[in-house]
Amino acid sequence: MTQQMNIGLLGFGTVGTGVLEIVEQHQDKLAHQIGASVKVKRILVNDLHKDRGSLVTKDQLTDNIDDIINDEEIDAVVEVMGGIEDARLYMKRALESGKHVVTANKDVMALYGSELLQIANEKKCDLFYEASVAGGIPILRTIVEGLASDRITKMMGIVNGTTNYILTQMTKEGRLYDDVLKEAQALGYAEADPTADVEGLDAARKIAILGTLGFSMNLDLDDVSIRGISNVTSQDLAYSKQLGYTMKLVGIANRNDDKVEVSVQPTLVPHDHPLASVDDEFNAVYVYGEAVGETMFYGPGAGKLPTATAVVSDLVEVLKNKRLGVNGNSAIIPQFEKKLKTPEEIHSKYFLRIHAKDIPGTFASLTALFHKNNISLEKILQVPLNEGKLAEIIVVTHEVSKKDYDYVLERLKEEDVVVEVKSSYRAEGEMK
Repeated sequence: MTQQMNIGLLGFGTVGTGVLEIVEQHQDKLAHQIGASVKVKRILVNDLHKDRGSLVTKDQLTDNIDDIINDEEIDAVVEVMGGIEDARLYMKRALESGKHVVTANKDVMALYGSELLQIANEKKCDLFYEASVAGGIPILRTIVEGLASDRITKMMGIVNGTTNYILTQMTKEGRLYDDVLKEAQALGYAEADPTADVEGLDAARKIAILGTLGFSMNLDLDDVSIRGISNVTSQDLAYSKQLGYTMKLVGIANRNDDKVEVSVQPTLVPHDHPLASVDDEFNAVYVYGEAVGETMFYGPGAGKLPTATAVVSDLVEVLKNKRLGVNGNSAIIPQFEKKLKTPEEIHSKYFLRIHAKDIPGTFASLTALFHKNNISLEKILQVPLNEGKLAEIIVVTHEVSKKDYDYVLERLKEEDVVVEVKSSYRAEGEMK
């Protein structure tokens, strides 16, 4: 009986050091769960000469991936190096060589997950990626195992801590977007180039992974409609609050009649909705199941130890499977053909803010356009501007098809009484 399991670690940054710390500090618990000790045998790094203190020995470090791939004593590879092409290649090579893989890389899994899972299935290897979505929240395992007997119809998630921190500070403190972004960068919540976060790409990759698992349908990043928060203004947030809503960057995966919609966009949720109270860098995923009803999973979405905990939890599962001889049986190939909703089939409420001429007949002209295109209004707010020459009109519609709403949005820009369409956002949930 093997008394030690050996791990190859790809990357030794923040998460990598967290993985090593947890493995070394939790040996008793790991040995109890797995039936063997766990050792990080080799670590792939870029710079062999960098001072890493007493964390590792020189013998553990390598800058050659072959030292890990070709080492028959290494049972599993943990990829926490980040990036896309090299990480994808190394994971592919590890699987093809018969090694099990654990990764925290949402970029690779969103873009190439289907390919890698297919290889894992063919080679009877495990490929686990819990840490790729929502950090320390065990949402993927919950969907695959905890809700395996249910039929998930909708998932809504705050899955990017950077944008949630920015929107929280703008909403609660009345701060400007640019100022909060700079602070988020100083605190380490946002990268020097924050584009992937603030423009919604990071969240889109995560919601594509959630949708693929939750609906057992092979969803790609290209299937996600993406819009970020860089154009959100303090006025948008103030009017949202006045109307009873809180704005969040929300990933939505929705299924009706075997057709799905997947999107990431700034979304208004009622103040009493559970997602409205998720603040700063925290993440949450709201799941609707036909049997279980509504559930929410909340916790830190990133960080050294939360993410490393999710990685090591996957690693424990891999090594337990190895001891039992059941590796490679957990890869779930999507069951259903991908069917995306058309704009006619996507229904939602919308928040709309426009500047219009404050003259007789303006509102009648606008309401006639809404009525003609099957849009009714749930809430209306009007504020005088520019000494009464203009009016700021804010409305929240009842549920309407995206096709009808987009058509009216374009028509509004052509109306003589409309000076400017200032903003438009999706709204979710019912007011109580």
